[in-house]
Amino acid sequence: MSSPIGSKRNVKIFVLYLMQNVHTPLDYITLGDMVMHTDYVAYLDLAEAFGEMTDDGLVQTVGYNERGEELFLPTDKGICVAESMRSDLLPSILDESLATALRYLDFKKRGVKLACHIEKSQSGTGYDFRCVITEQGHTLMDVTLWVDSKLRAERMADRFRGKPESVYKGITALLSGNVDYLLG
Repeated sequence: MSSPIGSKRNVKIFVLYLMQNVHTPLDYITLGDMVMHTDYVAYLDLAEAFGEMTDDGLVQTVGYNERGEELFLPTDKGICVAESMRSDLLPSILDESLATALRYLDFKKRGVKLACHIEKSQSGTGYDFRCVITEQGHTLMDVTLWVDSKLRAERMADRFRGKPESVYKGITALLSGNVDYLLG
């Protein structure tokens, strides 16, 4: 297993926990994308673990989406495993990952896309950091900043990917003169 979350057992607990707490049936591709966005599970580990989870009766097919793909939910047995073994994983990882998963599903439903780019500045010094948020083809935000180091740009990219809605809210509040969000 090459997943940061650890063993295949941990991958199964992690996936079951997320599936249980998003409260919606998921097709395999959406599940995979959602889990990949958490950065705790490698795709091949998910594929191997998910096959075993279906064979072991931890997840079940509950219907089909509009493209005819199976939709999955955890079984009662899977929910029991997730609840009884979730203490094997750090609560902070579970909380952060659930927030990331819910954001991913919300963004997918709304057609929101995020993009981050880091490029060496044309001036030869520093880096241009660009972050973009689009929703159903409309650009909500497109910001480019010059920063003095690649490390700083990478940290900014991590923060943007972690909480893009907060970045958008902050920029909007600053530009509209409503900076009360900083106080509360």
